[in-house]
Amino acid sequence: MTKMREEHLIGVTVNQAGFEYDIHALVKAFYPACEVKVSVTNEEKESSGPGLPDLNILFTREAVLISLIGEGEGAASFTGKKVEITEDMPRPEVKNRLKLLLYVMLSEHTGKQLPWGTLTGIRPTKIPMTMLEEGKSDQDIMKYMKDTYLISDEKGGLAIEIAKREKKLLETIHYENGYSLYIGIPFCPTTCLYCSFTSYPIVSWKKRVGEYLDALEKEIEYVAEGFRDRILDTIYIGGGTPTTLEAPELSRLLGKINSSLDLSHLKEFTVEAGRADSITPEKLQALKEGGVTRISVNPQTMKQETLDLIGRRHTVEQVKEAFAMAREAGFTNINMDLILGLPEEEASDVRNTIEEVKALAPDSLTVHSLAIKRASNMSKWIEENGISTLRNTDETMGITADGARAMGMVPYYLYRQKNMSGNFENVGYAKEGKFGIYNILIMEEKQAIAALGAGAISKRLYQDGRIERCENVKDVALYIEKIDEMIQRKRKLFEDK
Repeated sequence: MTKMREEHLIGVTVNQAGFEYDIHALVKAFYPACEVKVSVTNEEKESSGPGLPDLNILFTREAVLISLIGEGEGAASFTGKKVEITEDMPRPEVKNRLKLLLYVMLSEHTGKQLPWGTLTGIRPTKIPMTMLEEGKSDQDIMKYMKDTYLISDEKGGLAIEIAKREKKLLETIHYENGYSLYIGIPFCPTTCLYCSFTSYPIVSWKKRVGEYLDALEKEIEYVAEGFRDRILDTIYIGGGTPTTLEAPELSRLLGKINSSLDLSHLKEFTVEAGRADSITPEKLQALKEGGVTRISVNPQTMKQETLDLIGRRHTVEQVKEAFAMAREAGFTNINMDLILGLPEEEASDVRNTIEEVKALAPDSLTVHSLAIKRASNMSKWIEENGISTLRNTDETMGITADGARAMGMVPYYLYRQKNMSGNFENVGYAKEGKFGIYNILIMEEKQAIAALGAGAISKRLYQDGRIERCENVKDVALYIEKIDEMIQRKRKLFEDK
């Protein structure tokens, strides 16, 4: 461990296993610039860095006790709190009580309040969705979320609004006898600073794209056979950047999909065009002729200095040109992605980005709060430059929400990730009739997903609520070599049990 990490370490000791993830996520939300280490032990723990609190969590038969020692000016301060539990109390209830206690202590110590309270899961809308299905009122749901998770009125209202909209949209989907198809294209023009997805520079793989498509076609043939009695609701081709493929390669892939699968019930066919420097009229024509109904043109920001910093080697002007090309090609459902909390961006930059986007008038807008992933180059950048230049606030979130509504959009899906800038969320906004159905399905885990390509994760849902997954290998060369094994994994997952 480096000296810098030692000085920015918060050590937490807990004497009972099973709660480490939730403890880590909550402490990290209050101290985003620090490394958090949770140790399950009854022994003396590693001390936190200078000026940071030492935390100890003790489970007994009757209570959870938390002690917090914080270094202030002069002598250290000590705080101790407890909450009652019983031996027969369900684990979710114990977890909620632990998190409430920890939240109250850290909030008092730091003076901070988190917009999502103690919620650390990635799917906040699952709670109101479940309660709506039970016939609960908006008031009942809001009270439960505030009492149980200390969620703010604003975020509680957002979660309920989206859950109601999702519930209505999902009523048209074939859950038990349906499925959705995901196809991953793991190539990009360059790797963005914040990216942790399975992606490789296309320049290194140009000569082997044909082999990759060979492997994908084998997986498509498996799906055609193994899912022939199911209804295909949505297709999503993501990555990476699918439009790093040349127009003939896109036509080949889309042609295989159209000739192999029954698309007669298809509600949505999305391709992430993504990077402006990968979009050409020929590729857009190939997508249109291949039956694609929804695409993304993703700037992330309309500030050129930020684009240069994060490694997106295209200009703001190219984004505008790519969007215009997509409209000229006949696409009437175009999404744009933005990221809030990018390095050195201020509220004024976000406001300018929204104004530029409004001038283009997309059909949907997905607003991401920057999530700092260990596997991304952003982690190294933060170590060298500090986290203070990543600013995502209520103001910047409000700018994008107001901008989306000014374009006639409403929020329709929501999810959260670990280590999000400002501890906020990702929200999808869209005009009526332009909602991204696949996005809702993948977030709410309502349907089986057959996922093809390097690093893709297939998902099977059971009637009792269980979910099982199988993952393709991430390495492209190994995926090509082991394609028969990848297919066998899916066959084993989806065969009747």
